[in-house]
Amino acid sequence: MEIENDRNLNAPELHWISLEKVMDLLIEKYGFEELSKLIRINCFKSYPSKESSLKFLRKTQWARLQVQGLYVRAIRENKKKEKQDLQNIN
Repeated sequence: MEIENDRNLNAPELHWISLEKVMDLLIEKYGFEELSKLIRINCFKSYPSKESSLKFLRKTQWARLQVQGLYVRAIRENKKKEKQDLQNIN
């Protein structure tokens, strides 16, 4: 899966949110097994932990951009779903 990194760099969803909070949401939503399929990073696959992932992502820009892109997409999908749910109620 290719995540559009350049457009997500200045995404409002990333303003004022730490990388740790990004990881918390992604781990809760997808879990490490699904994350390792969505983004091919060894720290998601081999002995995964939030701490080791954060350490790697803070050092590795390309990987961090992939994770941030997935986060932005997940937030936008949630907002779209919520909007559709509200429309269905009316």
